[in-house]
Amino acid sequence: MINKSKNFLNRIVEEDLNAGKYQEIVTRFPPEPNGFPHIGHAKSISINFGIAKEYLGHCNLRMDDTNPTTEDTQYVEALKDAVKWLGFEWDKEVRYTSDYFSKLYEYAIQLIKMEKAYVDSLDEEKMREYRGTVTQVGKRSKFAQRSVEENLDLLERMKKGEFKEGEHVLRAKIDMASPNMKMRDPLLYRIKDAHHFRAKDEWSIYPMYDFAHCLSDYIEGVTHSICTLEFENNREIYDWVLDTLELEPPRPYQHEFARLNINYTVMSKRKLLELVEKEIVSGWDDPRLPTIAGLRRRGYTPESILNFCEQIGVAKANSVVDVAQLEFSIRDNLNPKVPRVMCVLDPLKVTITNYEGSEELEASYYPYDVPKEGSRKVPFSKEIYIERDDFMENPSKGYFRLTPDQPVRLKHAYIISCKEIIKDGQGNIVEIKAEYYPDSKSGSDTSGIKVRSAIQWVEANKAKEIEVRLYDRLYNNEAPDGIEDINPNSLKVIKNALIEPSVLPEKIGVRFQFERHGYFFADPIDYSDETPVFNKIVSLKESSSQKRKVSQNKPKLQAKKVQIDGEVTPMTQEEEVLFEKYTNELKLNSEVANTLARDKQLSSLYEEALTTHSSPINIANLITNEVARELKNKSIDELKFTPKQIATLIKMVDDKTISTKIAKQVFEEMSKNGEEPTQIVESKGLIQISDPAVILPIIEDIIAKNPENVEKYRAGNSKLFGFFVGQVLKATGGKANPKVVNELLKNVALS
Repeated sequence: MINKSKNFLNRIVEEDLNAGKYQEIVTRFPPEPNGFPHIGHAKSISINFGIAKEYLGHCNLRMDDTNPTTEDTQYVEALKDAVKWLGFEWDKEVRYTSDYFSKLYEYAIQLIKMEKAYVDSLDEEKMREYRGTVTQVGKRSKFAQRSVEENLDLLERMKKGEFKEGEHVLRAKIDMASPNMKMRDPLLYRIKDAHHFRAKDEWSIYPMYDFAHCLSDYIEGVTHSICTLEFENNREIYDWVLDTLELEPPRPYQHEFARLNINYTVMSKRKLLELVEKEIVSGWDDPRLPTIAGLRRRGYTPESILNFCEQIGVAKANSVVDVAQLEFSIRDNLNPKVPRVMCVLDPLKVTITNYEGSEELEASYYPYDVPKEGSRKVPFSKEIYIERDDFMENPSKGYFRLTPDQPVRLKHAYIISCKEIIKDGQGNIVEIKAEYYPDSKSGSDTSGIKVRSAIQWVEANKAKEIEVRLYDRLYNNEAPDGIEDINPNSLKVIKNALIEPSVLPEKIGVRFQFERHGYFFADPIDYSDETPVFNKIVSLKESSSQKRKVSQNKPKLQAKKVQIDGEVTPMTQEEEVLFEKYTNELKLNSEVANTLARDKQLSSLYEEALTTHSSPINIANLITNEVARELKNKSIDELKFTPKQIATLIKMVDDKTISTKIAKQVFEEMSKNGEEPTQIVESKGLIQISDPAVILPIIEDIIAKNPENVEKYRAGNSKLFGFFVGQVLKATGGKANPKVVNELLKNVALS
């Protein structure tokens, strides 16, 4: 029986097993070693290794090392390290496509002998001209008439290095009239005068991806070749090569899934390499990067990344995942197991004038609802430091921390009240004189004093100075195009933060929750006894609601909870019902559903918008992101737009009238003046451009301006495809239909 609840890849595997197609499931993870792996690779790793493990098969790790100009052993090691760190093991030794160069060459000879391949000597411009267009059939090169003997001779001389790059190529002889441009006599081999990091200088020709990949899969006994959607059009070549060679069964089949795209993030290796080479980041393991090495150094856990990959699921259509969902995964993973400690990032001295001596206070590492035990001794004396923003001389409404007229509790300690404010010559507050209430000690308070808040603090003489690195999103733009979208405030370094002594001398690999600040990780590279360095992993969940009263009974820890100032607040029964509805019926991801269920204003807007247009996921994403931002500074009555207008806007996106990028621009206008989205689109000329006749000249202009990238792409660097898509969208102000752009680039301009 096939489990219908599983994703489509699982169902394919189960169908093949039930039909007796394969005796053992074999998958592979085949990255090109030309950069450090990122979180998109983590998804592919989890799918390929996960399927093999689930069906008692095995997964191969194979380096697709067919482009010697970009590959390096450091990238090989980074890929191996990423797979191991995520908790997977590949079958036997690491494999390389270069292991099969001799066998691949034999297959090429076989195709020539079958008159299914030929050496072409057209120059690049002519070859592109002869390829034709989506509306015009191609023209086969005159060199396709070469005899088998001449082709074999030329290929052998190409292999020996007798020709210059671009002088000859080996092409498959398929169909120059095929509607799939990829099938119009695709390249099988090209000349590369470069040193290979494994094959050294043995070869002067290197196989193209479409030729090498399918045959490497076959040689290794792979059953399911799982690729991202960008290789969907390549599947026909994959099948042609294997079928034409009439290889002995069983043979592998290619299946595609949607690649991982995250907002405020770039996944392009070219763009990541640019960040590293231009020293915008400190290296491939910079904690701001989406690389596995960067996430690992920042403090993410393997479990959080694998949980994230599982939550977003395996889809057939590309989409963009909110980075907040990744952040939710690490919070959810750390919350029940990470100790809470006190750290002051911006110290303000407090002298308790009526306290004498010193003592050690017992402080639990974990709140009441975390099923884990552990405590430490916290030193206390008359001199302490608190956070500067935990005191306000002229408090705003709703400020519950220390003020001249409002006492506050020191967490795990006593209640204090402000008696005097000390300022320097410029009027800056440099010290607070305070008094404590002796009978207000935490755990045995008999003072009867009511306070609204508890703040963190450290004892002045025994606190340790540390360096804290606060990381924010690397890009300001939700759909970043390049370096121009870099967030200049993505890293803030605090040199003189103070932390309670119980945390040190803990070193590498330790994670803590710094009360009210977030989760932090001892940097595995820069941490030392002299300079302890902590990286901020992620902030605590923000919430404008007040903490609910703590029940005397400790409830069991549940997954669907929100963090407020480091503590966990359970959902009400009403919120639980909404959460179940949003996740099970409307198929929202848990982070979005959690946000909507807990906020009556947002859920009310959402429910009303759905009555106008049924697009649960897209409407939910807009409300929990754009509308929620508006409500941070406004009341719901101050909003200029209506739920109906939200639904209308999303309908225009769903109908492909406008792009998602343009929708954000329209929403900003709606927020300012309440104008109907249809009127905004019409008056500003924002309708999505889908006419190929309009888009193609723009593409041709971009290609003319980027000859080096075009050459690299045609030489096999398929990762550059995203660069060209981004340039077209940028040139059209985001108005070009991405689907049309993709088709024109794949089948016309870059073929």
